[in-house]
Amino acid sequence: MLKIVAATKNKGKLEEFRRLLEGLAVELISWAEVCPELEVEETGTTFEQNALLKAAAICERTGLAAFADDSGLCIDALNGEPGVYTARYGAELLGAGATDDSRMDLVLKRLEGVPKERRTARFVSAICCVFPEGKRLTCRGECEGYIGFSKEGTEGFGYDPIFYVGERSFAQMSGGEKDAISHRGKAMRRFREELAGFLKQ
Repeated sequence: MLKIVAATKNKGKLEEFRRLLEGLAVELISWAEVCPELEVEETGTTFEQNALLKAAAICERTGLAAFADDSGLCIDALNGEPGVYTARYGAELLGAGATDDSRMDLVLKRLEGVPKERRTARFVSAICCVFPEGKRLTCRGECEGYIGFSKEGTEGFGYDPIFYVGERSFAQMSGGEKDAISHRGKAMRRFREELAGFLKQ
């Protein structure tokens, strides 16, 4: 059984990771369990770079395999924003008390008057796993959609209530429905395959 640290402090992401790795011979440990005091500055300019920074820092601190997801929302009409700054989008306007709701409101405000056909967007997820012996696995997944005109649904987390695929937002889908099409679901399935191969070595 491989002990592996999920480098996230986001409970929603942790739940997704547990669902998507279920059945593998791994013991999933959360960042909060092993080194909650560790802070990692996400200074990368790509999702892959930020995922590597987090995974490598935790692997070095704990001596355990660690994987991190860095993901974000890229909106075409906003020149790809929020992108790698998704989790801290709008900090200069919203301040330290920014919430998921206030960030979504900011996105909707910045898209006022933009018609549906120009509200195209995609969620991107990059996953990097670092092993103590130095090996790395990196996977990427994307999900195309658009930004709705209002927040709908109560499931999920983050920007899910405003990101639509078809007629429903991510927040209107069950966990299983979202996993089947989401950026993180795609990246995690690729990661699961590569991790399963690693475990057989």
